[in-house]
Amino acid sequence: MTLKIDKAGRVILPKPVRDRLGLHEGSDLDLQETPEGVLLKPAASAFDGQKQGLWVHTGKLPPGFDAVEAIRDDREERIRKLAVEPVGRI
Repeated sequence: MTLKIDKAGRVILPKPVRDRLGLHEGSDLDLQETPEGVLLKPAASAFDGQKQGLWVHTGKLPPGFDAVEAIRDDREERIRKLAVEPVGRI
């Protein structure tokens, strides 16, 4: 996959990639320089993401993490997805 860098040095990750990796606005990425180039990885987090639709926590909460806000954001995302899904014919 080939991506372009804009004037400010930003790269846009395609939505399917962000979705697969659980990345969203504000997500942290680790950058490593390697002999082959640059490697971007999701930063280590106390959350391993979701398993069977449930958030999985594996350590301490990051500073400033708001569980209620995370639940609200997840609920709103589900509602948005349901709102755009085509309704089946009866």
